[in-house]
Amino acid sequence: VQLQASGAGLVQAGDSLRLSCTASRNTNAFFMAWYRQVPGQQRQMVASISPGGHANYADSAKGRFTISRDNARNSVYLEMNSLKPEDTAVYYCNMGRGSMMYWGQGTLVTVSS
Repeated sequence: VQLQASGAGLVQAGDSLRLSCTASRNTNAFFMAWYRQVPGQQRQMVASISPGGHANYADSAKGRFTISRDNARNSVYLEMNSLKPEDTAVYYCNMGRGSMMYWGQGTLVTVSS
């Protein structure tokens, strides 16, 4: 399974950005999520969404980020608003079900102050 992420880049504080991730297989039964990692720190979950569409967010993302999915397109999205410099990280999409877990290649989001 391959996960291809897109949409990252360099933005200014307060800007918005939308990340997309498309899987090479059907995602209907999988939890989908976005994680991020800063060099020297552990990878942390930003947001997740269940097969039924229930979303969970890290405290840092609540009120600013929205995760969504389109199973017809085997895709998951992360809409990020009011971006802050501390949101700068490599963002990874993830899909999992039971013992199966797959990761995208990571895509860099840089937020300048």
